[in-house]
Order: sequence, then structure tokens, then C-alpha cells
Amino acid sequence: MSTPSQSVVGARLAELGHTTVFDVMEQACRDYGDKPAFSCGPDTISFNALRGRADAFARYLRHHAGLQPGDRLAIQLPNLLQYTIAIFGALRAGLVIVNTNPQYTPYEARHQFADSGAKAVVVLDKLVPLVRKIQGETQLERLIVTSLDDMHNPVHDTDQADEVRFMQALRLGEQLPAVTPERGLDDLALLQYTGGTTGVSKGAMLTHRNILSNVLQAVSIIKPGDVEYGNEVRVSPLPLYHIFAFTANCIASVFTGFHSILITNPRDLDGMIADLKRHKFTLLTGINSLFVSLMAHPEFDTIDFSRLKWVNSGGAPLNTEIAKRWQARTGSVIREGFGLTETSPVVVASTAFTPYKEGFIGKAVPDTEMKIVDDEGRELPAGEAGELLIRGPQVMEGYWQRPEETEAVFSADGWLKTGDVGVIDEEGFLKLVDRKKDMILVSGFNVYPNDVEDAVMRHPGIRECVAVGVLDERTGEAIKIYVSLHDTSLDEAAIIAHCREHLTGYKVPKHVEIRDDLPKSTVGKLLRRVLRDEARAQAGA
Repeated sequence: MSTPSQSVVGARLAELGHTTVFDVMEQACRDYGDKPAFSCGPDTISFNALRGRADAFARYLRHHAGLQPGDRLAIQLPNLLQYTIAIFGALRAGLVIVNTNPQYTPYEARHQFADSGAKAVVVLDKLVPLVRKIQGETQLERLIVTSLDDMHNPVHDTDQADEVRFMQALRLGEQLPAVTPERGLDDLALLQYTGGTTGVSKGAMLTHRNILSNVLQAVSIIKPGDVEYGNEVRVSPLPLYHIFAFTANCIASVFTGFHSILITNPRDLDGMIADLKRHKFTLLTGINSLFVSLMAHPEFDTIDFSRLKWVNSGGAPLNTEIAKRWQARTGSVIREGFGLTETSPVVVASTAFTPYKEGFIGKAVPDTEMKIVDDEGRELPAGEAGELLIRGPQVMEGYWQRPEETEAVFSADGWLKTGDVGVIDEEGFLKLVDRKKDMILVSGFNVYPNDVEDAVMRHPGIRECVAVGVLDERTGEAIKIYVSLHDTSLDEAAIIAHCREHLTGYKVPKHVEIRDDLPKSTVGKLLRRVLRDEARAQAGA
């Protein structure tokens, strides 16, 4: 078992006196005031200005929109300054945030909106038709609409009775009475949806205590003198609706007073390169696929990396060779982390306090316990592979309105079963070996085979389908589907086109193999593991 090296999180939280995540913003305003908090494109907002606008948005939500503490507010935005205002405003109002991927298709968004019971959504203007298409199957009563350039070219008017423009909501809120959060450490702050092995997305219930504890765990692994609170510039290309970026690049960055440069579209490499040249950045958060793409860009070596202290990698496994290439070309080290949506998310990190050990991710963050168990739940000795279990203050309360699945994911004595197969060595370093679950990790996003298969099988010409993950140099893993057909005229292009109609981009299969029949057990169950092992063998894994 790997146990916490020190018990610091609870004591530090008590010392700070924070009772909600919004208190991080209050503290930041006292410490950093008019220093820049976030920039996006040509726009920058200070900590004081962010707090003021978030407060105005909270007043609007409570007094004008009529939302009450505990109500759910969906946010379906890319990285924008409006996102930061919306989340801190929602937390100030005592609401529960439902982070929603703006790339979701109606098929994917419908379940999340309906399952969470969200009463309102902050949404990008171009996504309004998507929301309208599914609104009748949800509890959404109000759309708060913004555009990419709202901060410097604001729109205030709309002709829809149940719509309000985001900038108008702020204007209205400024005239309304103050609000108090009416929430505490053990109240919900966030419903963060993750995939399920049945293809049904589940909302991980993360409390204010969970998020605040993970922020303190994340910042406690920074060695004194390595960074200067209030004077670092961090480039943040990972989407804030992803739990790693939400906690690390948003909440923790406010806690430390970092100036975060939000990248709205990291696929626009030319634009991101321009941002890297524009700002004197000292920190960067990324993912394996992003590092590969950046290093392949013809202008990569013209970027000034002289101030870059280190890079954080999270959301997907880091390829050791890629990390070595990055360090050789930039002079900066990539520090890897591991976590889960269910753990807010950080569990393990490579830090300045721990030596680098090739093949291992790092050690558990403070106040976090890990152990490896066999199939019967018996703890295994150091060096033996088994399922990784986790216990700590960052572990979720459970899955929203799913008591049976919550019970299944926790052991009788309260350990979270990760479904990951790992090894903990004698020094407490963690290595991940495999996944017990069938989940596929594409550029840091969880993709569950049944989620893909359900969408594929909506095509009447497809008889059977199995989705598996195969190694991919750029995205870590890619999705391959094996299909058998009713309609033999279907080809790979037609199947992928069908997938694009029903799945967000990272869930669309990269490879399609059509077969007469798919392997089955004696009782007729499709043998996914057989096909997965075959696909990996073909890829030379």
C-alpha cells in the first residue's frame, strides 16, 4: 500500500477557512487584485474584474433567472473568458455546474442535460440550434447565449423569450441585490460526466471539499522557489470542461495567482503558435497528442522557451520518447500526472520532490492512499500487478442518481475501484499496466466501447459492431470498430460518415474493418477482448 507522506490537506483547508470553491476567488482578489487572471485572444481580465463580473452573474442567476442553491447550470463553452465568469458566478450563486463538451452531438448532449436536470445552460451562439433540437426532452428553461467575441464586441439583445445574452445577464445582475452561496464544503459543486461501461454517461458528484482538497493537493507538490505566486504565465490549451483543466488550469491557477492564457481552439496550431510567441509564458499544460502536433509545426523552433520552467501533462498517458524529444528541443521537463473524473482528478504526479523514474508516473499526492488488489480484493505486495484502488479527500461522493453503480465502484471499506491495472513499487511509485475496463483513452478523453457501438448500431445496415482501442502515436489510443453488415454495399467511408452524425469528433472511429462475422462466445456474446488483442497485435503493440 502507498500511504500519504503527510496529512496536510485538511489542516490547510481549516487554516484557510474556505467553505466553497468561490472562496478561492475571494482570496485571489485580496492577494493579487488587479493582476491579470485570464487572457483569451485580445482580451484580458484581472482577478478583481473577474470577481465583479462573476458576482453580477450570480445575482442574475438567483434573482432574475430564479435559480436556487443546488439547481444545476450546464455550461457548454470552449475556453473563453465567459467560461471563467460563468463558473465562478454559478458557484457564488450556490449552483451545481454541469460541464458539457461543446463538441457534443444532440445524441450525446440530450442524456447529459436530461440526467442532470439542468434548468439553464450557458451556451455558445452557434450551438443554440443543437440545444433547441433537444430542449423538449430536458428540463432546460433558459438559454444564456454568448459568442466568441462577446468580451470586446458585446451583444445584448435577443428576440427569444427564454433566451438572454450573456452580456445582458451581467448588465442586469449589476442592478440586483447581493447573494450569498448558502453552500458548504460537503455540498455539490460539480456534476462531471464520465463514460460508463454500459454506454450510459454518469455524473460524478464532486463537492466543494473534493475540489478544494484537490487544488491544495496539486499546489502542495510545487517546490518552494520553483514558481512565484502571482507572477507566472501559464498557457492553457486543454478544455476547461475537462476535469483536469477545470481543477488545474482554472481553480488552482486562481489560487496561485497565475495568469492563464486560454487557448480556445488548440487544433488551430497556427493560432496557438502565435499565442506562444505573444506571451512571455513560464508554464504550459498539455497532452501527448498536443506535444506531438506542436513539435511537428514548422515554426515550433522559433518559439522562445527560455522562460519555460516546466510542462504539466495530464488526461492521457505520456509517451516517454515524446517527453525526451520535448526536453531536447525546449530545455523544459514534462511532469506527468494521473487521475480520474471521480477523483477531482489528481491522484498521482511527478513532482520536484520525487526523482524521475522511467516507466512510472509518480507518487500519490498528499493525503491520498493507493493499494493494488487481486480479483478477490486482497491486497498485493509491492511490484505485483492488480487493480488500483484509491482513497482520499478528493474522491467523489458517488454517481448522480445511480446508487447501484455507486455501490459497485466502492469497496466495502470505502476505497474507489479505478478499473486500472497497476503496479506500486517499494518506493510508492505507480505504473499503469493496463485497464481492467474496456475504456479507450483518446487524447485524454474517456471513450467507452458501448458508447461508440450504440451510435454505430443506429445504422440499419449494420448487423453487429465491436469497438476497441489501438495504439496511436498522436492520440495515445485510437478507436477501431469491427462490423458485420446487413447491407453489404456499405463501405468504410459511409460508416464513418454515419458516426460523425452521432458522435463527437474524438469518439469517431479512425479504423473500420468489415467482416462476415464477429467472434462470439458459446452463449453468443461478442468477444471484445479477442478483437482488441488481435488489433493490438496487428499494430505491433
